Amino acid sequence: MANYTESIEKLIESLIKLPGIGRRSAERVVSYILGAPKSEIKTLSEALIKVKESVRFCSLCHNLSEEEFCKICQNERRQKDVICIVEKPTDVTAIEKSGSFNGVYHVLLGSISPLEGKGPSDLKIDTLMNRIRQNNIKEIIIATDADTEGETTALYLTKLIKPLGVKLSRIGLGLPVGSNLEYADSTTLSKSLESRRLI
Repeated sequence: MANYTESIEKLIESLIKLPGIGRRSAERVVSYILGAPKSEIKTLSEALIKVKESVRFCSLCHNLSEEEFCKICQNERRQKDVICIVEKPTDVTAIEKSGSFNGVYHVLLGSISPLEGKGPSDLKIDTLMNRIRQNNIKEIIIATDADTEGETTALYLTKLIKPLGVKLSRIGLGLPVGSNLEYADSTTLSKSLESRRLI
């Protein structure tokens, strides 16, 4: 093990907690920080604190926002009667990059996963059902991941939404089984939205 100072070792241990960062990557980041101008590192630390203090979930759709409602919910040009249901805010970003959807979103903030102890009550399903009942929604697109948890969540949502008489579809071609939306390219996501199937 390298002979680092206490403060460097503490920083490495903190960086390792981030997703996708192993010890060697953390050591490279620390090396960069040590060589960078102090003003650059100060800007980075201020940006981290600002994100933590100011970013929250949209009151309506649960996407990331710095205000009560996210920019998509505030946008009057969006189709408010078409809701695309996704698991995570990163899924919203992925679909938005495809440029093929002009409705609004509902972020569940997870998926049904019995192995992780996550059930329907741990997701933002109640607020979704309220939106559908109160806002004259014409179509719901279920865009959960194509893995076991995503499919389980899609089936559960189908059972809840179908009796309401709303047009219901599931994203289709393009996404391999077991994959996550956030890693799909824009063209694949665009094709998946276009080829959604009625449920």
